[in-house]
Amino acid sequence: MKQQDDSSVEAFNRDAVNRGSYAYTDNSRLSSRMATQTTRELVMRVGRLAGQSVLDIGCGDGYYTIGYWDAVGPASMVGIDAAESAVDVANVNRGERPIRFHSGDAHQLPYPDNSFDIALLQSILHHDNDPGRTVREAFRVADRVLIHEPNGNNFGLKVIERVSPYHREHKEMSYTLARVTRWIEEASGEVEHVEYAGFVPMFSPDWLARGMKTVEPLVECIPGVNRLACAVYVILSRRLHSR
Repeated sequence: MKQQDDSSVEAFNRDAVNRGSYAYTDNSRLSSRMATQTTRELVMRVGRLAGQSVLDIGCGDGYYTIGYWDAVGPASMVGIDAAESAVDVANVNRGERPIRFHSGDAHQLPYPDNSFDIALLQSILHHDNDPGRTVREAFRVADRVLIHEPNGNNFGLKVIERVSPYHREHKEMSYTLARVTRWIEEASGEVEHVEYAGFVPMFSPDWLARGMKTVEPLVECIPGVNRLACAVYVILSRRLHSR
């Protein structure tokens, strides 16, 4: 996570200090393991990160950033996040890997134009108080932008956002694919590929996670059903005009 809502940033800083990780990346719950694995596989498959220079905007505690480095082998990898305590955790966890983690503002990235091949905006726009600006900055520094977000078409997710103490504390608000597509187009980008995936809710009881995982492949493959019921979507987009 990153972003400029101070209360949201502080919530993630507390997570990093108190837990040594984020609640959903410590993988202590079965649902978290299932959901994070779905996300990792989806981003790696769609993003094609191997051999690319990658900027992970909103890297948080570095869990995913480090995982992509180990599994895919990008040419280089940089992570940036507004939650300074989370960046401290990421720098410890990276070990000897040549990943660079920095604290900073995604609305004003400290990198020149066209610094990276691809920018990741993974599950951060729903914490952002100006998501359109973050999308524009991502396109400024990279020709390709991959956006991964909770599925704002999912009615169950909308309910969870309003009743879950965790979601409320972390200022979560999901968006529809159409709305995110509009931000991409306003940033002079175009959508190349979209996929819906996942069905297991984060932080759900083990019995529910197992049951929903069983039917997940069916939910993912049925057009219309996946748009309304899947947990997340990913959008691979490209800048229309070179800078």
